[in-house]
Amino acid sequence: MAQEYSNRINVTVNAPVDAVWQALTDPTMIRQYYFGVNTIGEWKEGNTIIYKGEWQGKKFQGKGKVLQMEDEKLLRHSYWSDMSGQPDEPEFYHIITYELKGEDGHTKLTLTEENLASEDMKEKSARLWQTIFDNLKKLLEKEPVK
Repeated sequence: MAQEYSNRINVTVNAPVDAVWQALTDPTMIRQYYFGVNTIGEWKEGNTIIYKGEWQGKKFQGKGKVLQMEDEKLLRHSYWSDMSGQPDEPEFYHIITYELKGEDGHTKLTLTEENLASEDMKEKSARLWQTIFDNLKKLLEKEPVK
């Protein structure tokens, strides 16, 4: 059964689209803005991506599959985390889509996160994404990342 809540977040990054794309797909860069998470796997359609990290003192693991990729335009993948409190079943995986549009040396990045279980999960997730994108902007715009 599909879950009905979703997030849509827009951010403009003062960096070219190729730099934003690299930040979304390069494990070394992901670790710098995404709370130190280790990303394991090759970003290629059909491949599994594993996420390992620590959140508020607790180790976690997430995973998903790359569903669609168009270099420097679109990245869509599924995602499930053992911290979600939900079973590791396909109906509980979030679908995360990044859409990128370059314009005059800037990039408009739109994130859509679908299949969230509740309003509370939607709100918590939106706050996390905002922090992640703030960190991403600082990294690419050469400001110190917290």
